[in-house]
Amino acid sequence: MSDYLVVALVTLLGVALVATAFGAGRLLAPSDPTPAKVTTYESGVDPVGSGWEQGSVRYLVYALLYVVFAVDAVYLFPWALVLRTDLGPASLVEMAIFIGVLVVALLHVWRRGLLRWW
Repeated sequence: MSDYLVVALVTLLGVALVATAFGAGRLLAPSDPTPAKVTTYESGVDPVGSGWEQGSVRYLVYALLYVVFAVDAVYLFPWALVLRTDLGPASLVEMAIFIGVLVVALLHVWRRGLLRWW
């Protein structure tokens, strides 16, 4: 039962810490909401049209490509650092398969014309 008590105590302490931080921010931060401050804007530009207009899917594709290659980098850098030690041929084959899948995906995206900016 004492294990559950420790978990409950840590949870309550975390909630209290977050509540204290939000409360301190509310009390200490200056607040002067004017109509200019509460209007909606997008990247510093006043919005045009309604918020329910159809956007381009290309932006989503660019975001997904970024995530794929960011995960690639996160996976490759630690592997390259550990490469100094002897990992064996199995690790090299696994990494070759991983990079091969990424190259096939990149070629597919390039062939479909999703990497063109115009």
